[in-house]
Formats: sequence, C-alpha cells, structure tokens
Amino acid sequence: MKFLQLNFIPRSTDLGLLILRVWLGLTMAIQHGWVKWLKFDQFAPKFLPLFGLPTNLSLGLAIFAELICSGLLILGLFTRFAALNLAVTMSVAFFLAHQMRLVDHPTDPMQKSGELAFIYLAAYVTLFFTGAGKFSADSKLGAR
Repeated sequence: MKFLQLNFIPRSTDLGLLILRVWLGLTMAIQHGWVKWLKFDQFAPKFLPLFGLPTNLSLGLAIFAELICSGLLILGLFTRFAALNLAVTMSVAFFLAHQMRLVDHPTDPMQKSGELAFIYLAAYVTLFFTGAGKFSADSKLGAR
C-alpha cells in the first residue's frame, strides 16, 4: 500500500508551481491570446462589450491578459498581478460570456460551455494566492 502513495517521487511545491505557470501560460497565450491577436478584426464585432466599453477595447483587454499576462506568468514575473488579470478575464468569460454554463446547451450549438474558463479561473486564483514559487523571476527580485 505504501507504494501507492508514490513517496519515492521527490516533493517540490516550487517545481509544481513552475509546471502550472508554464503550462497555463503557454496554453492560454497560444490557444487564446495569440489567436485573438491575429484575428482581431474577425473577433472584434462578435466580442462582448464589457461594461459598456467598445468591443474592440474589451477584446484588447482580453488580449492583454491572455497574451501579455500569460507571458509574465511563464516567467514568474509580477505573477500575482498577471494571475489577477487572468482571473478577472476568466471570470468575465465564465460569468458573463458563458452565463455560468458548465455544459454545452443541448439544442443551441452557439451556447458553449464555460467549463474551460472555470478551470482556468480556479488555477489563476490558486496562483494569485500562492505566488510564483522559488523558480521564478519574482523570487530573484525578492518578491514574496
């Protein structure tokens, strides 16, 4: 039974945070931010006009979070600032754009699930509270 606990694997919270930051950052930047940036003109007319802002400004804010803040997250630089921006962006995506749907609408294919935004939100909130860990630019700069 002790074997099932996998105690032979070294424990490192800092390594786990590094893996989480890089994995999330790359995925968000490549799959979401980069695509929105490249296809800005296609996304802008369909984008959610957040709090009365023009759609192109709302899209620009999402791109800032998904591309720039993801880059900061990968580096572990200003990690809590980056995680907060990404958490706010994922909150808007989940609560407003996807209307808290965790499954696709059974009859309307345009009403997609917000499950992915919800999972990203959980990870960014976690990184907001934990910080970047030892393997980060923040730790080299003396941030706690």
